[in-house]
Amino acid sequence: MQPNPDFQDLDKSFWASVRSLGQEIGYTERGTHRIKVPSIPEIIQAYKRLKLDPSAVALNQEEPTEFGDKLIRYLIHRAEILNTFVEPRLMDAERAKREFERLKRRLNPACPIPMNKQKGDKKAPAYLTAIVNMLIEYAAGGMPCDYDPRALTTVTRNGKPIRTLARRVDGAFPGVINPLAIWEIKEYYYTTTFGSRVADGVYETLLDGFELEELRINEGIDVKHYLMIDAHFTWWECGRPYLCRIFDMLHMGYVDEVLFGYEVIERLPTIVGEWIVRFQGEGNP
Repeated sequence: MQPNPDFQDLDKSFWASVRSLGQEIGYTERGTHRIKVPSIPEIIQAYKRLKLDPSAVALNQEEPTEFGDKLIRYLIHRAEILNTFVEPRLMDAERAKREFERLKRRLNPACPIPMNKQKGDKKAPAYLTAIVNMLIEYAAGGMPCDYDPRALTTVTRNGKPIRTLARRVDGAFPGVINPLAIWEIKEYYYTTTFGSRVADGVYETLLDGFELEELRINEGIDVKHYLMIDAHFTWWECGRPYLCRIFDMLHMGYVDEVLFGYEVIERLPTIVGEWIVRFQGEGNP
């Protein structure tokens, strides 16, 4: 999923309002699993409870300001996309296993097929990671790729490092030194709650986004940044507020695309094709 251009390059105060409303009003319609869209009166009351000026968002109980109209349109868009596009694409372990096995038979991969960290009956291939690896290998047609970087991502100029990211990422193309693209994979098929480890995964991606934004602004170097997540129970049944935050992060520009579950199969080959065009356009064979 790419960001909607209507909600890109917005002032950070816009996103402060989005987060404040999420905190105060919540993210889910009561008694349902659907993402909530607050009404103008609800937004006004939330602003008052937070001791904020409601005239910034509404002229009266029915008429939003220009800022308020943009805010409401964004919240409607976020709810519609998460409810109708994202939720059906989030897979459970059985569905992910079927897709993994289908692709493995068809592609006959030589790339790494990592195992998950479970034990006993739940020990199995890390399905989403394996799917990502197989699709990249197939689409890249033998070009180099680091499927499991064991070093920090470093960007150099004239043989000297100018930035080294704080964290190791899950993959880099073509490699962890001067990558064109890096990605994080968050698959949680066997978790039974939305714990701090899952939440930390969201904030880790946000940290990477901060560092890459600084690199882009101050050095003019654009490293594409992707997040790929899956597990219907974890993200939809338990973690809908974090899906909203990921959606916000995408539109804030801290990640270039987010691929939700089955969307990896739908979209990733095209993305890899874009990497190859850029790689060759920079004079690489």
